[in-house]
Amino acid sequence: MIGPIGIAAIFAIFAWWISTGAILLVVRVADRRGKNTHFILTIFALIIFIGGLWGYHETLGSSDVSGTYVAFVSVLAIWGWIELAFLSGVITGPNKLSAPKDIPEWERFLRAWGTVAHHEVLLFFVLLGLFFTSSDQINIFGLLTFVVLYFARISAKLNLFFGVPRINTEFIPKRLNHMPSYFRKAKLNWLFPVSVILLTFAVAWFIQSIFGAQSLSDKVGFTLLAALSGLALFEHWLMVLPLPDAKLWRWMLPSPNVLNKDLRSEDAHGL
Repeated sequence: MIGPIGIAAIFAIFAWWISTGAILLVVRVADRRGKNTHFILTIFALIIFIGGLWGYHETLGSSDVSGTYVAFVSVLAIWGWIELAFLSGVITGPNKLSAPKDIPEWERFLRAWGTVAHHEVLLFFVLLGLFFTSSDQINIFGLLTFVVLYFARISAKLNLFFGVPRINTEFIPKRLNHMPSYFRKAKLNWLFPVSVILLTFAVAWFIQSIFGAQSLSDKVGFTLLAALSGLALFEHWLMVLPLPDAKLWRWMLPSPNVLNKDLRSEDAHGL
């Protein structure tokens, strides 16, 4: 038997895989239908965001295993809706244009920020809201889940901006066709080793916390966080290693719209 720790690790990996695939599927379907489909689907999916907020709030005082799982899933729901809104082009940023060639690095950064500004501001305020809501509460695993997702996402975006060897554009939605122009292919950048070291430290710390935890709910919570941090670390390494991770979701998605055929795709890291 794999036990509660093994079950928690498998659950985290499966939840990451199925939630990512579900978001990509919805966005791909909306791309094929066009018109206002992206906006309509994002509005209807608000129920997921609201349900995530409710689940997060209801589990703050919970000290049992079920509360830990619900908090984890609730934050994935919150994060998932924000990612859906981003990939659908509903909440992105004021800049919808591709990067001009031969512009100064500072201007490239400002323009890149403009493509994601509204999305980043929303994530930051949600993080603040979750932080202040969880003050002096028993169950902080929901908050820690969002923290891991938040900083891993910022690290991934910055690495794509500064330059990495492998960049996957296969799942870039039609409304975000301008995004890859702000990515850079390069042998490596100064941030990448820092990101890998910090994520490795996070994984090690969460694993250590599993063995130091006194209750089963804490052991399960730290296992979920260790698995999630490990997945973030894995995704960072896929910016360097030539592994076909896109195949994890490609089989479950409908064929892309003809309008997306100009996008280059490589078997590198996912979104």
